[in-house]
Amino acid sequence: MNKILLTGAGGYIGSVMTELLLEAGYQVRALDRYFFGPTLSRLKENPNLELVKADVRDFDPRLLEGIWGVIDLAALSNDPAGELDPETTLAINHRGRARVAQLAKERGVERYVLASSCSIYGFQDGILDETAPTNPLTTYAEANLKAEQSNLPLADDTFCVTALRQATVYGLSPRMRFDLAINGMTLGLWRDGKIPLLRDGTQWRPFVHVRDTSRAFLMVLEAPKEKVNGQIFNVGADEQNYQIMPLAQQVAEALGKPFAFEWYGLPDHRSYQVSFAKIKNTLGYAPRFTPADAAREIAAALEAGTVVPDDRTITLKWYKNLMEWQKIIHEVELDGRIL
Repeated sequence: MNKILLTGAGGYIGSVMTELLLEAGYQVRALDRYFFGPTLSRLKENPNLELVKADVRDFDPRLLEGIWGVIDLAALSNDPAGELDPETTLAINHRGRARVAQLAKERGVERYVLASSCSIYGFQDGILDETAPTNPLTTYAEANLKAEQSNLPLADDTFCVTALRQATVYGLSPRMRFDLAINGMTLGLWRDGKIPLLRDGTQWRPFVHVRDTSRAFLMVLEAPKEKVNGQIFNVGADEQNYQIMPLAQQVAEALGKPFAFEWYGLPDHRSYQVSFAKIKNTLGYAPRFTPADAAREIAAALEAGTVVPDDRTITLKWYKNLMEWQKIIHEVELDGRIL
């Protein structure tokens, strides 16, 4: 039974991927800071799961002993959160993951899969494939590109490295996020009768369900090396490139509610459409879920009370809370030393 080190295991994607890896028969060493709570608690009795609270910037390299493959998800997630502290974003999302990859190679790990993002394409016209020029507009996107640039060259005959540029993710997760477009649309319509739309609704964005992107990582992990080594793949589906306004209308239709919306924010300068032909043709990958599926699933969870929208479900707000609490703790410790 192969053992996987999954960094960012407690996050939005990681908490879903952990379960899929276990179901697929892997042993999982789940590394995370678990800032968003015990998101893997439902799985803790599984004998093939090992929970490790650590940081990719300084974890003990011995945690890579006995590891066959690494899935590297660890990151301060999304563009707004990345701008909260750009230096920390680069330290974790780029240098931290560069460290993971280098240590993995030195310790004989065979497979390494990096979680990157289609956000590195920024604002561009046309349908963008993996050969398109990159145009990172945020620190989050820049850090993803730098991680690709540092980690992909490590690929050789004994160390298989792949980068997956994920579309904007949506769907239900144990570490739920309502700061993602489709999830936020669903919450707004369910709770307030209006969908919050980032101006001006004409921007294009590719999307992929959280379970579908998790499956892509497993497919790459298990693919013949000659198909994936040193490669970049966009993860999503051509038919899930959407303009935001029509997408919101689909969400309302899926929930059987009148379409109503309210604007927020400044016009979004991130607009791009992506080609997903490479992963489809190379690995036979195709998503199984649609935004309508996710909207109904999320609304049902909200109705049942199994998902509660609070500060933890808004990444930027939760990071701000953590920073403020850390400041208070530090001040109390200083007062203690003075006294």
